[in-house]
Amino acid sequence: MTVYRGFDQRELDREYSPSTKVADFDAELAAYAAQSRRAYQELAGHRELRYGTAGPERLDFFPAGPGAPLHVFVHGGFWQELGKEDSVFPALDLVPHGTAFAAVGYGLAPQWTVEQITEQVTTAVLWLVEHAAELGTDPARVVLSGSSAGAHLAASALLDPRLRGRIRGAALLSGVYDLEPVTLSYVNQPLGLDLDRARRLSPLYAAPDALAALPPVLLALGEHETAEFGRQQAEFAETARENGVPVHELLVGGRNHFDLVFDLGKVETVLGAAVEALWRS
Repeated sequence: MTVYRGFDQRELDREYSPSTKVADFDAELAAYAAQSRRAYQELAGHRELRYGTAGPERLDFFPAGPGAPLHVFVHGGFWQELGKEDSVFPALDLVPHGTAFAAVGYGLAPQWTVEQITEQVTTAVLWLVEHAAELGTDPARVVLSGSSAGAHLAASALLDPRLRGRIRGAALLSGVYDLEPVTLSYVNQPLGLDLDRARRLSPLYAAPDALAALPPVLLALGEHETAEFGRQQAEFAETARENGVPVHELLVGGRNHFDLVFDLGKVETVLGAAVEALWRS
């Protein structure tokens, strides 16, 4: 029985299971944790900062010298897994090359709704922009990135009118921009989304004036992704371009949904070079 765009239930669940495209999912997550531990141990000046009053409303900040550009990262995990503590590893590459780094922490489902999570991330990004100079970074050179559900959350933040014109560029990796199929998959069990809420929360269906205000956007996928993640990116890229947004799409060879993010700060990679170009433009 067809559930969504020709997929039956089993096929749709597989499309939203990116771990099916990797040899060892546990090893991918272990690498996040191990490299993040290195960042905490090796990089000087780390601070955990509170951007709101709720327990999870904290972020990790790594300085890189006076007036440095700031890279803000939103982790994935389908709105229900991982945390900022697993997500600071890009700082290992960014900070030594002069870019400050912040990893945003936020509440997870089912304790928090997707609406609440989205607002938390938007609040965090706004807080960082407003405190950029105080943190020793350049408020005119803030780049926002996110991976998977983190790309959805980053895109949603960019659509908020409070951030219009305040973000230099965005790097969205393996993102989910249309939440309708999520409501029909196993992913929705802890989220509890219905179709109306999913559409309101989908960057793909944002108002044209909000889309037109987006900064330059880099959209990237790994070579080893499911077809649905490819469709999600292609449709969001098309919609953004239709509204006048400069969009650069990348398909990164040899990378998958999980290890693509390791290239974020590596300027010698195709993705890393494209990310750096966002704040140099």
